[in-house]
Amino acid sequence: MATQLVVLDYGSGNLRSAQRALERVGAQVTVTDDPDAAREAEALVVPGVGAFAACMDGVRAIAAETVVSERVAADRPVLGICVGMQILFDEGVEHGEQAAGLGVLPGRVERLAAPVLPHMGWNTVSAPADSTLFAGLDDDTRFYFVHSYAVHATDGLVTTAEHGERFVAAVERGPVSATQFHPEKSGDAGAALLENWLATL
Repeated sequence: MATQLVVLDYGSGNLRSAQRALERVGAQVTVTDDPDAAREAEALVVPGVGAFAACMDGVRAIAAETVVSERVAADRPVLGICVGMQILFDEGVEHGEQAAGLGVLPGRVERLAAPVLPHMGWNTVSAPADSTLFAGLDDDTRFYFVHSYAVHATDGLVTTAEHGERFVAAVERGPVSATQFHPEKSGDAGAALLENWLATL
């Protein structure tokens, strides 16, 4: 039976591409702004594009700010993608504006120190040997990034990438998995990562 997932719709882009990518690897996906459905789903996907503070405003607008923390406390799976990963952290700073995040991962989202921003395009990552998300993927596998802000340190199994400086490309910590890159835009590599995640559910 297909895994039942909810993609959280809080008004922040890339919903349908995330839905299609997950369906491609065998999940049954509902896209909804209903916080109760997000709370009860077998697994929850938090996508996101744009600014950290605006995404947090969107999450609050649908009264979903406690959903992720409740799921994590109950050891129930959550996958964050791009800014959907960033808002899982304690706080973000963009254009001098500091905003509180959901606080289920320790860390601060800050502007990348790089000569060219945004970091846009394909890049390799350095995953720990015991990573579940990257199991079976070669070191030269490339994923698609679009971002100007990133986290530089956090707890858990941390995968990194480099653009001007080294930053967190993915994290696995208890029921939380998150990627700074877009698996749904990363072709076969992204599909393999999503399959690895689904296999843990």
